[in-house]
Amino acid sequence: MAPYKRDGAGGHEEIRELDDSELGAAAHASGRVPPWREQLTARGMVASLAVGAMYSVIVMKLVLTTGLVPTLNVSAALIAFVVLRGWTKALARLGVVARPFTRQENTVVQTCAVACYSIAVGGGFGSYLLALDKKAYEAAGEETVGNVPGSYKEPGIAWMTGFLLAVSFVGILALVPLRKIMIIDYKLTYPSGTATAVLINGFHTPHGDSMAKQQVNGFTKYFGISFFWSFFQWFFSGGDNCGFSQFPTFGLIAWKNSFFFDFSLTYVGAGMICSHLVNLSLLLGAILSWGVMWPLISDLEGDWYPSNIPESSMSSLQGYKAFICIALILGDGLYNFAKIIALTIKNLIEKSKLKNTKKEEDIPVLDDLHRNEVFVRDSLPTWLAYCGYIALSVLAVIAIPMMFHEMKWYYVVIAYVLAPALGFCNAYGAGLTDMNMAYNYGKVALFILAAWAGKDSGVVAGLVGCGLVKSLVSISADLMQDFKTGHLTLTSPRSMIIAQAIGTAMGCVIGPLTFLLFYKAFDIGNPEGPWKAPYALIYRNMAILGVEGFSALPLHCLQLCYGFFGFAVVANLMRDLFPAKYGRWVPLPMAMGVPFLVGASFAIDMCVGSLVVFIWHRFDRSKAAQMVPAVASGLICGDGLWIFPSALLALAKISPPLCMAFRSTH
Repeated sequence: MAPYKRDGAGGHEEIRELDDSELGAAAHASGRVPPWREQLTARGMVASLAVGAMYSVIVMKLVLTTGLVPTLNVSAALIAFVVLRGWTKALARLGVVARPFTRQENTVVQTCAVACYSIAVGGGFGSYLLALDKKAYEAAGEETVGNVPGSYKEPGIAWMTGFLLAVSFVGILALVPLRKIMIIDYKLTYPSGTATAVLINGFHTPHGDSMAKQQVNGFTKYFGISFFWSFFQWFFSGGDNCGFSQFPTFGLIAWKNSFFFDFSLTYVGAGMICSHLVNLSLLLGAILSWGVMWPLISDLEGDWYPSNIPESSMSSLQGYKAFICIALILGDGLYNFAKIIALTIKNLIEKSKLKNTKKEEDIPVLDDLHRNEVFVRDSLPTWLAYCGYIALSVLAVIAIPMMFHEMKWYYVVIAYVLAPALGFCNAYGAGLTDMNMAYNYGKVALFILAAWAGKDSGVVAGLVGCGLVKSLVSISADLMQDFKTGHLTLTSPRSMIIAQAIGTAMGCVIGPLTFLLFYKAFDIGNPEGPWKAPYALIYRNMAILGVEGFSALPLHCLQLCYGFFGFAVVANLMRDLFPAKYGRWVPLPMAMGVPFLVGASFAIDMCVGSLVVFIWHRFDRSKAAQMVPAVASGLICGDGLWIFPSALLALAKISPPLCMAFRSTH
């Protein structure tokens, strides 16, 4: 995952460019390349299901609290390796002959597991699908113009699973005929796919096996610490504002403005994975909003907004929080959207001019030829991809309007006609920059459909159309990243397409089940609680903006939105135009925007994670580079998995026995 660039922010790992001999030596180390049927194994699918289900629970917690999800692909590949290597060694000790565990099987398992939990990340459970529920409708203000009565649909297993099945598979087939052009002809780098391939190739060497053991030990140790710490904390959280998660670290006044360390090892781990710039941008956004702006605007209550309405109303302080956050996200997203499109067009023009010139250095070396041969050999027939795309499109055109009467059939037809072109642009841009801009394509679709459908149907049509377009273009880009991994690990594209399809099918069932468990057990969408799900309200308000325009904004909010939208554009320009030594210090507007609505505590947690990494690098840089991803993943997974028994206890009406709370003595 990311990371998928989500609504929120993600860090980018620095990836060393490997030469052909290095990649080739790693890829050939295991001898012959097994046929595609041997790469797809029953044990691999069971491991994928286990890893995918575990990570679905973990990322669902992140999606429903802050919406910020770091990339967990590295730890998913590590755990897949550990599970299957352990399985084969255990059978060997029992005298049972097992098929050797190859890098190709490792790649297939990682692809399947990531496809499974990617549905939990990008399926809209914390954004456009949750924005359709009644809580989001009420949070946006029943009196708000454009928030039409009855424009909601309560979450349910049947329709959520059906919707995901209808929209998730088309993206797998949309760009299959173009995979050779993207990977071999254009030689796009796909940095995340390349990094995953280097990791997997490294595991399947003698040195890699020893390194993996150290990483597994680190992961297991911090997984246990994180899990039992969360279990211990639970005993003290028996009431509102109770427990270590409400510890007033910097005093009660700071606590009231959400400035405190909440002992969440999930976000400490996330901070260890994300870059220092992301974490500092989050802290800057928290200080600017909760430290300066919201207290100042609160003092203007009765002048800028009525004093006799609840603070959670969109006509009150909550409106400023939501819409200024939207302005930052849109400014950053639209700038990068335009930038990636421009880079894509420029690069395509340059390649078309050079396609007839053959330089000596362009002649493929032996390793390249071998990888290309394997990549092309087990191709999915083009006619099958086209027929599958058409059949799935027809199914979606019939099914989606039946689920949402506001979503006319011709909206779906237009989306599926444009999907291959949009998917190509997004996949090409991801190959150049490693940025998956699917959410920005989705936002553009949201505004267009909300305005087109009009007042009565616009909100629902915009949200559903956003999910449709986002799913199409996101899965296409993710599959191309996987194809790059497969190309460098000599894995059959046919086995990877099948693994992606199986993982997606798993995710379409596991995702809604996980979400409904959280939805029933916790108060999801409550802006005053820990389960804020901020992007549900953000997407709902973007749809209302699409229907009503700027009339939906509170007093003076439009001018503030203009200012922050402009700041986001200028900050991105500065990052791109300034010399690298200065540009790298410019904060990330999208990261700054997240705390505006969520609060400051998680930004402090992530900065603690960043501080740990900084100190660790100072003392032992090589050890830190090797162990940080494993330790961070252990912290995230341990705390994240505690949510599952915690949810079961909540459903069983078993409450924590103690409440640890703080009050002023004055």
